[in-house]
Amino acid sequence: MLVDSHCHLDFPDFAEELDAVVARAKDSGVRTMVSIGTTLAKFPNVRAIAERFEDVWCSVGIHPHEAKVEVLENASPLLELAAHEKVVGIGETGLDYYYGHSPREMQIANFRAHIAAARESGLPLIVHTRDADDDTIAVLREEMQAAPFTGVIHCFTGTQRLADASIDLGFYISVSGIATFKKSDALRDVLESVPPSRLLVETDAPYLAPMPFRGKRNEPSFVTNTARMLAELKGMDFDELAAQTTENFFSLFNKAKRPQ
Repeated sequence: MLVDSHCHLDFPDFAEELDAVVARAKDSGVRTMVSIGTTLAKFPNVRAIAERFEDVWCSVGIHPHEAKVEVLENASPLLELAAHEKVVGIGETGLDYYYGHSPREMQIANFRAHIAAARESGLPLIVHTRDADDDTIAVLREEMQAAPFTGVIHCFTGTQRLADASIDLGFYISVSGIATFKKSDALRDVLESVPPSRLLVETDAPYLAPMPFRGKRNEPSFVTNTARMLAELKGMDFDELAAQTTENFFSLFNKAKRPQ
């Protein structure tokens, strides 16, 4: 069994064959999926998909690209939506300085509101970070000193320093198809240092399809390819890696129920 800990099943790419996409995932051994919220405006559809499929869960959050569009003054809007039985995480949130779609100060303010929601709800924080290692580490450390919370760095592509800081904070690191790309040697070097007890796997579908599907639309069933690469990298049997990352997922996302 595997878990796709981060995908976007509400995106238009899946609209016409969502049932088939979920069925293919289960046929490939991916028994649990988390469909991630990126805006509050679109959250109702994210939630509806999680309600539709027994082993699909969801999160509520505002992507850092959208921070200037959906501004949070506090955690209340997130907490209200997170009370739903299918919501198992807060995010995705974080900092993305690569594209600069939203001002940095607005991204940081929203990031802190999400952290407050994660802390109060007890749900894990799902962090997106790109070209923002310094500020991501600083905010997480400062907030963790104020009061504890749990979380994961999703689609990890960062530095050794970010990996070490995340692990020191008790966070998990989620591996996407990027780690299978031929030119991702530096990323694989960092992932080699991450304890298996701190690893998750994901697709970020419909984006970032792993080898040999790179360039095609990604889907949850493809997480098996990332897991096989990761097992080889860590010197683990595939079934052992699958079991470990699945246990890690349910330890972190402890509101999600294991499949029957």
